[in-house]
Formats: sequence, C-alpha cells, structure tokens
Amino acid sequence: MERIRVCIIGGGSRLWAIQFLKDLTLQDKLGSHVVLYDIDNHASKNNEAVANEIFRINGKSDVLSVSVASTLDEGLKGADFVIIAIEPGLTEIRKYDLELPEEYGILQSVGDTTGPGGLMRARRAIPLFVDFARAIERNCPDAWVINYTNPMTLCTAALYKGFAGIKALGCCHEVFHTESYIASFIAEKRGIAAPDRREIDIDVSGLNHFTFVTRARYEGEDVIPLLKEYVRDDIVFSDRTEVAKNRVKDGKWFDSDHLVALRFLRDFSTLGAAGDRHLAEFVPFFLNSDESIWRYGFVRTPYSYRAAEDIRKKNKIYTSKELIAEPSDEEGVDIILSLAGERVLKTNINIPNIGQVRYLKKGHVVESNGYISANSIVPIVSTNPSLSIQSMVQRIEAEQDIALEAILENDMDKLFEAFILDPLVNIPIDKAHELFERMLTSCALRY
Repeated sequence: MERIRVCIIGGGSRLWAIQFLKDLTLQDKLGSHVVLYDIDNHASKNNEAVANEIFRINGKSDVLSVSVASTLDEGLKGADFVIIAIEPGLTEIRKYDLELPEEYGILQSVGDTTGPGGLMRARRAIPLFVDFARAIERNCPDAWVINYTNPMTLCTAALYKGFAGIKALGCCHEVFHTESYIASFIAEKRGIAAPDRREIDIDVSGLNHFTFVTRARYEGEDVIPLLKEYVRDDIVFSDRTEVAKNRVKDGKWFDSDHLVALRFLRDFSTLGAAGDRHLAEFVPFFLNSDESIWRYGFVRTPYSYRAAEDIRKKNKIYTSKELIAEPSDEEGVDIILSLAGERVLKTNINIPNIGQVRYLKKGHVVESNGYISANSIVPIVSTNPSLSIQSMVQRIEAEQDIALEAILENDMDKLFEAFILDPLVNIPIDKAHELFERMLTSCALRY
C-alpha cells in the first residue's frame, strides 16, 4: 500500500478537517500520514486526538496516522497533498462583512464570495494564500493543492500568483446539490427512485458560485428541455414566504428549493448550478428585502448563527458514534485517490482557464468539468451558456480581476473600483465610499 503525506492548512477545523479524516478511512488504496497545521495550535491538538479516535474506531490505525505541526514550513515539508480550509481572520469579523452593508440597504445571503462582504473577505484571504503558495514552493513544490476556502476563485488565483508552478484546484460541492436536484426531478417525472447524482451527466460553466448547467443528460436523455417546460408553469414559482419563515424559525439557513436556479433557466435560458443563496448574490434581482428573498424560499444566513456555530464547534466533544465513517458527498479523498493514479474522476473543478470556458479570459480561475487522473487534471471545454448569462459572468470576472490586482498591490483606491462595480452595490457613490472606508477598518484581518 502506497503511503502519502497530507498537510491540512486549517487543521484545527471542526468541519472540513474532521470530514476529510473520516472520508480517508473509507478507502483501502492509500496509507497516509496527515499533518495538521493551524495558527490555533490548541485546536490542531484537539483534532489530533479526534483523528486518532477516528482511525481507531474505523480500524485504520495501522495505515493512517496523524501529527501536529507548530509551523507552516514544518507542516508542508515533504507533503504530497495540501488541503486548505481556513477562516481568514476572527469569525466576529463576518459580523461587519454582513451587517455594515445592511445599514446601507445592501443585503447578502452568505457574504463570503461576492458583494461587499466577499470583497472584504478576499482582502483578508489573498495575502495569506500568496504566503501559503510561497511556502509550498519552498517545502513541497510538486504537491497537489486542494482549496476549499471562499472566495474560492480569488483564493485559488492567489495561489498561482504566489507560485506560478503550483498544482492547485478549488473544490466546491455546490454543483453536487444541483446534480441531486436534477436526479430528484427525473425521479418525479419517471416515477422512479432518485438516481445517484453521479449518474447525471452535466456540463457546467462559469465562476465559482456563479456557475451554470449548460447540458444535463440521464441515460442518454437530454433533461434540459423537460426542465424548460417545467419552469414555464407559473405555479413552480409560487410564493414560498411561509416556507422561508419556517426555515428562519427552525434555523435551516442552508435550505432552498432551487427557485433562483430555475428562474435563471426561465428568464435567461440557462439553469443555475449553485445554491440559491450563492447565485442570488451575483445579481441585483432577488436581494431587495427579506420579503422578496423569502418568496423564493431561501433565507439569509445571519451572523448570529456563524458566531454560535463557532463556539459550538470549538467546544464540541465527539461521541464514538459520531466518528464512525459513512460515505459523504465530499470529493477531497476521491480527488487524492485519482491524482495518486487509483481511479479517474470526472467532476467540477476550479483552475486557471486555458480555453475550457471560451467566453472568459485565459488565466482567470474558472469552474467547469475536468478529468482528474494520475498526477493530471485535464479540463473539459464547456458549452457556452446564453449570451445574457455570459454577460453577467463577464462582469463578475472583471470585478474579480480588479480586486485581485488591487489586493496584491495593496491599492485601496483600485479595490474601491471593484467594490462599486459589484452588482449589489447599487447605492449613491458617496455612500459607497463611506461604506467602503468603514469596512476597510472593521473588516481588516485580525486574530
């Protein structure tokens, strides 16, 4: 059994790191030593104990091991694979990402990818990712790097800015939910059990969280005409306010009915391929008020939830039952197995554009499908979405280009250009300047 070394940057995470460790026990192809690195060394040590329990409970202590690194260079030394899943700065900063724009009438449902909150998070994250890339170049230049951190497009781009020869990709599960939705749609139409999402052959194109399905097939049948017929019925878009209110009451902040994704299909001829909470933030159509949001059945994730979750996760004590590994829908381990030559995986990936998304600039990090195999990622040329969708995505691409350049140069005047270009910043320019200056101070990186 081949043995590999995996470094997790953000090794104190009680979400991505723990799930990855459980997923790792479900395969028998690779032995692994996992190194946990986090600026919160105490959190990494807590996860080390949890990891040893995961390996023991799932019968893999003989082939899987774990340690904690006290420095980034120590963690990366000799790594074959690097996983990055961090929170750039204190969780409390997200309060200002979300609530300062709200004072100016700008609503955000997530606030970690685009909009004012997404830009400020990028400002905190990009310098960190440049440093990560340079450390990877020093310590493990041939390692494959899998990034889970948002804003994924800009964080992944920063890795390539820090080390041009890096082998990095962004991994996002939003498309998986769309595949699952299409599977359930097919099941209802055919009167069958829902197929596995992996049986749905979809073509995706765009930028992370603003990605679109340009083709969908199941058992050779084109599903898009069926979906287009479905969305012509007004009842599909019936008011979901009561559903949304119940979601607020029950704290179901991540649930949606894919109505925003379907609205893109109805009005712009291309189905959204991300969750409604993310898709809505790239356009000014849906986030006018909570009432207008709720009619589509999704809700804004409040800072209060983020703060409570941060405390809950830090104080979490796992039971043995919770550490028993069961198949998840995440693909981090599948990607590693594929890059190690154990299988070929076709999935959505975020990497620099070499022509796979023809309406976006070469070099810009884009999301489309690709084949992952032994030490190789080969992107698949995607089908173009409608011209209207292309135009919307190109506007976001321009904003991201300006933001990346501005943050790398520490040029806040240039960053304001990206800020005012964002579709959600639909306020008078003097008010935009005021908000921007307040956010520069309140949303700055700190631990």
